[in-house]
Amino acid sequence: MFEWSETDELIRDAVRGFIAKEIRPYLDALDSGELLPYPIIRKLFSEFGIDALGEESITKLLARQRKREAALAAGEELPEKKERSGDGGPFSGQESLMAVLVSELSGVCMGLVSAMGVSIGLGATTILSRGTLAQKERWLPDLVTMKKVAAWAITEPDSGSDAFGGMKTYVRRDGEDYILNGQKTFITNGPYADTVVVYAKLDEGDGTPESKTAQAKRDRKVLTFVLDKGMEGFTQGKPFKKMGLHASPTGELFFDNVRLGRDRLLGETEEHKGGDGRESARSSFTAERIGVAFMALGIVNECHRLCVDYAKTRTLWGQEIGRFQLVQLKLAKMEVARINVQNMVFNALERNRAGKPPSLAEASAMKLYCSEVATDVAMDAVQLFGGNGYMAEYHVEQLARDAKSLMIYAGSNEIQVTHVAKGLLAR
Repeated sequence: MFEWSETDELIRDAVRGFIAKEIRPYLDALDSGELLPYPIIRKLFSEFGIDALGEESITKLLARQRKREAALAAGEELPEKKERSGDGGPFSGQESLMAVLVSELSGVCMGLVSAMGVSIGLGATTILSRGTLAQKERWLPDLVTMKKVAAWAITEPDSGSDAFGGMKTYVRRDGEDYILNGQKTFITNGPYADTVVVYAKLDEGDGTPESKTAQAKRDRKVLTFVLDKGMEGFTQGKPFKKMGLHASPTGELFFDNVRLGRDRLLGETEEHKGGDGRESARSSFTAERIGVAFMALGIVNECHRLCVDYAKTRTLWGQEIGRFQLVQLKLAKMEVARINVQNMVFNALERNRAGKPPSLAEASAMKLYCSEVATDVAMDAVQLFGGNGYMAEYHVEQLARDAKSLMIYAGSNEIQVTHVAKGLLAR
């Protein structure tokens, strides 16, 4: 793949029309927090049939799983299960559509993408990959259509980059139930989420110093639970005030002796066939980091477009600033960045279609490069616009604020370096 298909371009044009009508007029309200992103996302899903697509995909997937489980219960011998394109996620097989959607939205209001991506790409997909049939039936239909919003909670105040080792949120068994205590922070959709996927360590000690010493805290098993808004002992904090991504509500979650039945433990067993919660999270990290490349492409494209237009119309000393070599240098670097990031996106799409998606190390490399490039391009755009670039009405200052988040979002870039190097050294 070296360019967007005709279908992709038709979708892109339609998305741009929606953005012009339904998003650009409300950017100030979204940036101030006066307007939440969810009504706009739901309208987008409705107008483009994304909600119907997600509902149809999940309905078919659940029907296949019901049939399979019924056959197993009847003692029938089943053929070896083959991977289906629809089993990789609620929008599996539609990656090109989602790439166009994400990149176009990111260039205008990346907060919308963050809110949508975490709800479906992390929240719903984790339930899809780890949950039992009953759990999928319980939560997925509303999540894939954005009727309800999901959050994905792993980060804590003292364990940002050391997500598992420093995790303090824990559960203890209490008969057939679990009791959850702890705190999560920087949680996208946290203040308003209807459904929350929470990672917590299992404390198997009996409270005595001997038992706690025997089980090293860093090595404790990580379990994954699903909570719903309003549960006793579960508190959702107010939205944080942030440098950028203002349209994406981010906050803290607090758990004070929250009682959880086994039906809320994903897979309903502590011995999940795919490993404990660490493996679930690592799979999500890969998808999230590839998503950062899609978002970065949107930032680069929009900065590129705005700067080329500005260089043609802004005049100094009687000529367009695009005739000055230093301005041309910035434009040329933006074009190189656009080509490189777009090629990475195309490569990821093609590999997914071929059934050979990028590894965690490769996804980390994509995230590392694309986030840095997007931030550099956005800051150069502010500089090219001069004083106007520092003013909110010219939009490039918002792009710069949003772009910087990509260097921290989905794991800081310093951690990406570690993942890339480990991948190389493990060969």
